[in-house]
Amino acid sequence: MTLRVASYNMRKAIGLDRLRKPDRVLAVLNELDADIIALQEADRRLGERASAIPRDMIEAESPYRAVPIENRPNSIGWHGNAILVRKDHEIIHGEPLFLPMLEPRGAVLADLRVRGEPVRVVGMHLDLSGLYRARQAKMLVDHLGERTTQLPSILMGDLNDWMVNSKALKEFQRHHQCAACGPSFPTRRPLGTLDRIFVSDHFKVEESGVHTSLTAKRASDHLPVWANVARSA
Repeated sequence: MTLRVASYNMRKAIGLDRLRKPDRVLAVLNELDADIIALQEADRRLGERASAIPRDMIEAESPYRAVPIENRPNSIGWHGNAILVRKDHEIIHGEPLFLPMLEPRGAVLADLRVRGEPVRVVGMHLDLSGLYRARQAKMLVDHLGERTTQLPSILMGDLNDWMVNSKALKEFQRHHQCAACGPSFPTRRPLGTLDRIFVSDHFKVEESGVHTSLTAKRASDHLPVWANVARSA
């Protein structure tokens, strides 16, 4: 089994022109042509925290659907984190993950069946504080190790981490390898490798990178990152 996965901080669909354009972000998602996409800042922060891209727009104008995470009718995520999967993939389970935090942050987990094989996906948006990032990373890795059912796993998201060898990265790499995607922030001149993809030893990263289409360069202050991964023998 080979998968194409991606992670994208979509900044509530507000582009560099400061206009909220859900159709522009949806165009970027369609360009990615991934099996699974982890989104950050997918929901509006205030009010009913509705999805920045209406759910019916996602389902009508893309090959994706959102993994059910919360009971809010117009939201697709938890603290802005959401997971999209192609419509022909089976969603087994979805849930929010509660993180120690200084600011509103969180993570989401989905158990999926893709082309007949199970995979566990975590989408995350970590804290600006290095201390809390390390705690959050440790909690996520420990949580995966403690679950009753162990599955091949992929963790993706915006780590808010500018360091090359930070404590948070070391925590994730205890049991996962990091795809070498490259700098994705800020969009105008990418310098920071803030957006990351980690895979368990069940997978081999065949190819990875940053999506740099003209639309992506306008749609958010982050560029999407992606990886093609295959099940290891």
